[in-house]
Amino acid sequence: MTALPPTLIVAAAIVDTLSAPTCVVSARRRAPDAVAGQWELPGGKVESGETPEQALHRELAEELSVTVTLGARLLGPLQDGTWPLTETLRMAVWWAELEVAQRHGIPAPGEAHDEVRWLRADELDSVPWLAPDLPIVNAIRTHLVGGISKS
Repeated sequence: MTALPPTLIVAAAIVDTLSAPTCVVSARRRAPDAVAGQWELPGGKVESGETPEQALHRELAEELSVTVTLGARLLGPLQDGTWPLTETLRMAVWWAELEVAQRHGIPAPGEAHDEVRWLRADELDSVPWLAPDLPIVNAIRTHLVGGISKS
């Protein structure tokens, strides 16, 4: 029996500006209980018939009621540029910025999250991230203006 390919999850590193980002949006999980209270990048699963980019736009609209301009991918360590989450889950991450009309304030949390924050590089460690997101967060840190490489 052949193993199924890993499920693709998409996420956005929503930053204040794609050209010289200083902060990124983080969202605190409301449920399930095993991850409630932990922080993540917004996003979700790619549904049948969707491209990863379409799925990301849909997820961001559902989770945060925002529309974004997508930038480049934040490439992960796997051959296809994704990030390993579990044995069966891989994540593709894009840089993104809010559409111009939505750039003031904080995106509103939806059903999946109970709080959303903008975090600067020096604030990334102030919240408990989901463990699989930590390598991605560390990569984001190095791209934020004022960010430092964390060993």
